[in-house]
Amino acid sequence: MSLAENFLSLHLPGRPLLMPNAWDAGSAKLLASLGFSALATTSSGYAATLGRLDGHVTRDEVIAHATALVEAVEVPVSADLEAGFAATTAEVEETFRLAAAAGLAGGSIEDYTGVEKDTIYSVEEAAERVAAAAGAAGDDFVLTARAENHIRGRDDLDDTIARLQAYQEAGADVLFAPGVIAVEDVRRLVDAVDRPVNVLLLPGGGPSVPELAEAGAARISVGGAFAFAALGAAKRAAEELLATGTTGYTELASEGAKAFRNAG
Repeated sequence: MSLAENFLSLHLPGRPLLMPNAWDAGSAKLLASLGFSALATTSSGYAATLGRLDGHVTRDEVIAHATALVEAVEVPVSADLEAGFAATTAEVEETFRLAAAAGLAGGSIEDYTGVEKDTIYSVEEAAERVAAAAGAAGDDFVLTARAENHIRGRDDLDDTIARLQAYQEAGADVLFAPGVIAVEDVRRLVDAVDRPVNVLLLPGGGPSVPELAEAGAARISVGGAFAFAALGAAKRAAEELLATGTTGYTELASEGAKAFRNAG
């Protein structure tokens, strides 16, 4: 079984794959050592390591980053490839050829045009781009198609479902609509498509993993949450140093250092 076949086999509705998002090779090694069966990259978390906001990283940088994560771990890695870093289907194809060549088990393509245009492709154009990505990446690659409505100010579940149905017909292996988190909405989405569904786990009283599993989710990811949790811990440690000159963060630092040593 290839890495991609193994990756896809882990997507079980009702028994979802918990797939955390690593932001560098070190975090990937740590997460894999804790027992996660697959990892994803995070566009926002990686951008933060470069001192940038999400959507301001180049294709070459993302492919190099993904390659570093692939080389750091033995589990499947799926890359957040945003909108393919591409204005045309030919450019989408090149991105996904590069992604497959990097050894990735999978990757995602979204229907958001990017921060410069700040809109969403029509369903027809988006489906053409999904088909281009699927064809270029080949059979040994798990393609995730993302409908961005619900994190781009378009709370239209009917349109989201119609989009994901079009994307599965275009060749997507996994479907994802970040921002769809209510249990009843996840259940409706799952029932409307024929591919495994990924759900983004969000804080603030949203559904738990068991609740999303019961709704039929086949994969659960966390986006940039772990990366920004790490930055949050660093911020608190720095504020303590500035305010009191004490080292209350030592215990957490020791825990992290030990975990990384154990990651090998």
